[in-house]
Amino acid sequence: MHLSLPHPQVLTVHRVGAVAVAAVIAVFGILGFAGGLAFFSTEGEPILGMSSNGLLSAVSVVTAGVLVAAAARGARIASTVMILVGALFIVSGLLSLAVLRTELNLLAFEFSNVVFSAVAGLTLLLLGAYGRLTGDLPEDSPYAGARETLAPEPPEYPSTPAEIAAEQAMRNAEIAVVQHVATADQRRRVAAMAQVRTRADRRRVWMEFDSSSV
Repeated sequence: MHLSLPHPQVLTVHRVGAVAVAAVIAVFGILGFAGGLAFFSTEGEPILGMSSNGLLSAVSVVTAGVLVAAAARGARIASTVMILVGALFIVSGLLSLAVLRTELNLLAFEFSNVVFSAVAGLTLLLLGAYGRLTGDLPEDSPYAGARETLAPEPPEYPSTPAEIAAEQAMRNAEIAVVQHVATADQRRRVAAMAQVRTRADRRRVWMEFDSSSV
C-alpha cells in the first residue's frame, strides 16, 4: 500500500492565495470605513475605482477575516473556504447586476464592483481548486488519498516451458471438444477455462488442473 504525502507547493498556494486575496479585500473594506461611508446608502462613494458603502465595507472586512482564519487553520480548510467564498462572490455579483441603481442595491454596487466580484470569485475558485479538484490527481497531491499499488498482471503470452506445453495442451483440448472427441478431463478443463476471460487466466486454470492431479 502506497500513501500519498502532502505536496508543499499545493499547500502553499492554498494558504498564501487565501491571505493574498484577503489582503486586497481588507484594504477595500478598511478604506471604506476610513471614508465614513453611510452604512445603507444605495449610492456609494468611490473606493479604489469601485463603489462602496458602510455595509459593503463591513462585508469586505469580515470576508477577509474569514479567509485569513481559514489559512491559519490549514491548507485544506483554506482551499474549501476559498471555493465557497469564490462561488459567493460570483453569485453576489450576478445578483447585484440585476439590481443596479435600484433601492434593492444594498451594497451600492456599480458595474465595476460586478467585474471585481467575478474576477475575485474566479481567482478564489482557481486557487482553492488548485491541485485538488481534478480528475487525475498527481501521486504527491495531499488530496489524492491513499493509493494502492496493484500487483503486476501476469504476462499474456507463455514464457516458460511449462506454460508453452500448457498452451499446446489447451489448444488440443479445445479442438477435441469441437470435434466431439474430447476426454472427460479435457471437457472439464475447457469448461473451467470458459469461466475466465484472458489468455493468461485460461492458462492458469489449465495449469491448476495439472497441479491438482500431481
